[in-house]
Amino acid sequence: MKLSNQQVRQFLLRRQGLLGTHIFTGKEGVMQFISLVGSLQYDPVNVCARTADITLHSRVEAYNKSHLDELLYIDRKLVDYFDKCLNIVLLRLYPILLNEQTGGGYAAVYHAQGGEAVQRALPIVRALIRERGFVAPKDIKFDENIQWFWGHSTSVARATLESMYYAGEVIIHHRRGTNKSYAFTKDYIPQEILDMPMPYDTPEERDIWHMKRRIASVGVMWDKSSDAFLGLGLNAARRAAAFKTLIKTGDIFEITVEGMSTPLYILESERALLETILAEASNYAPRTEFIAPLDSFIWDRKLIHALFGFEYRWEIYTPQVKRKYGAYTLPILHGTSLIGRIDMARKGSELIINGLWMEDGKKPTSAVKKAIDKCVSRFEKLALH
Repeated sequence: MKLSNQQVRQFLLRRQGLLGTHIFTGKEGVMQFISLVGSLQYDPVNVCARTADITLHSRVEAYNKSHLDELLYIDRKLVDYFDKCLNIVLLRLYPILLNEQTGGGYAAVYHAQGGEAVQRALPIVRALIRERGFVAPKDIKFDENIQWFWGHSTSVARATLESMYYAGEVIIHHRRGTNKSYAFTKDYIPQEILDMPMPYDTPEERDIWHMKRRIASVGVMWDKSSDAFLGLGLNAARRAAAFKTLIKTGDIFEITVEGMSTPLYILESERALLETILAEASNYAPRTEFIAPLDSFIWDRKLIHALFGFEYRWEIYTPQVKRKYGAYTLPILHGTSLIGRIDMARKGSELIINGLWMEDGKKPTSAVKKAIDKCVSRFEKLALH
């Protein structure tokens, strides 16, 4: 199937819920979107808003931050655990990802992460959780710090709870900002979920299963090294083998795009959406959104550059003197184009715009300026409430 660049953009953006009228609304819309893309990347950095909230705000009409927290910590339909990085996933995926993270053995994880200090603390921490129902690191007093896996010193209490979290003995009970409280997993996740069988039997089947998930997360992918495949441990040969099998089984189909030498792949289950877009030759009313730094839409920055001509780097971990733009720049999507980037931050009860940069050749019309202003006003409600 040969497509124009514009047709691929329309498909990708419409599938991501970023083009035309909103297709997701409210708390139910949050579940629908996460069910569609499979995984929502999380990061605790909260300069103007959490990246997960920005991602949902750009898709879900009438989104409120309480929607995500309720689905995670009250309804327990979602769970935060490791996928690509730290992600928010459907509850049914938790035992699969847990098994991959730990290899099914708690002791090895404890030993690797915390050593003897964690082993000594475990009985105390477990007793406190049994007594209180949930605990945070600050609730546990140990006069000892240890060198933790990210290379910095941390409290034994935090190391112990995080080791238990990696191993699946505890889950996050709730968050207050960046502070996490933990509770026993068995008290909040039904045993039938925890006992669910793995969806694959061989390493090759594992690669295929995950490849389908990551293609679903982005919408369109190619057989290249990509940040969209982080955490899967795939080398080029394994990745190519997975793509080849998925083509053979009819789970994905190939498209070629004008101006691109590398073919792209779409899930067969999305063919109807693509054909609808092609048949309608749709001219969607322009919609303007700010895109989160860790949005699955831009997981593959090289693919975004190839399709949209837009280069993006999240500069929050770049030394200030080396930043080209700002610490927390968000790409600006207008219609089917990425037209610039904006850097915002909360300061007291205000949302401050530190900078706004239009792409070369993207001179803003009065209509575009109004659209960006309207988007800032909507975003301000997310950031300040």
